[in-house]
Amino acid sequence: MKFWKMHGLGNDYVVIDNRDEKIGTTEAAKLAKKLCERKFSVGADGLLLVSGSAMADVKMRIFNADGSEAEMCGNGIRCFSKYCYENKIVKKDQFNVETLAGIKQVWLTLKDNEVTSIKVDMGAPNWDRKALPMKGEGACVSQDLELDEENYKITCLSMGNPHCIIFVENVDEFPVEYIGPIIENHEVFPKRTNVGFVQILNKKELKVRVWERGCGETLACGTGACAAAAAANKLGKVGSKVTAHLLGGDLQVDIAEHLLMSGAAEKVFEGRLF
Repeated sequence: MKFWKMHGLGNDYVVIDNRDEKIGTTEAAKLAKKLCERKFSVGADGLLLVSGSAMADVKMRIFNADGSEAEMCGNGIRCFSKYCYENKIVKKDQFNVETLAGIKQVWLTLKDNEVTSIKVDMGAPNWDRKALPMKGEGACVSQDLELDEENYKITCLSMGNPHCIIFVENVDEFPVEYIGPIIENHEVFPKRTNVGFVQILNKKELKVRVWERGCGETLACGTGACAAAAAANKLGKVGSKVTAHLLGGDLQVDIAEHLLMSGAAEKVFEGRLF
């Protein structure tokens, strides 16, 4: 079984062509846990499977390092799109990808028939608690959440997957590795949540760290960057064009009715599983 190791700003994946459906859901969860284990295996934040689709050009399935299946991943879909084009699974520079979060449109920038960057229509943010899901009614925008007798203002939304955004003064010094898992597994989020910690630099720039559900802190998170930009825009902290600075690099987010995210994806190496 052949695979590619890829990353989007350091958010890394093992990508496998599974259009023959030899890897079922149970096997995929086990394979993700096995392949993603660092130092003892390939090592990655997740496993991406290429599947056939009856409603789009191709279908993406995403399994986190803990074996759980995710609805959507911004860095993952860029890696996935590059893989599909360069392996001639999809032979055009604009196509649709089926995900558990709906159909996403991608546009490829090419140089010498290689994909150098990818723009993704990430869809519209959903502010309803039920979309995450999250306990309670209506939207959760700059509302209080008490942890360890300390109060945090949280803004929650779905980008096809759940995000809880917290704005902080200095994201580099914030205890992400401590607060992140507490919020991820908080009872208010029945299916857990991704947690974004965001520092506003100016009206056009954010600094973002993301504790990802099922992965821990990653070097970058595409949906997390979009959620951070959308939340900051809703609260009047940034305009409609935002650069999100993540640990692994930068993503561009254009905020309109839908969010458009642009960034690179890289192939690290090819391998074969025995």
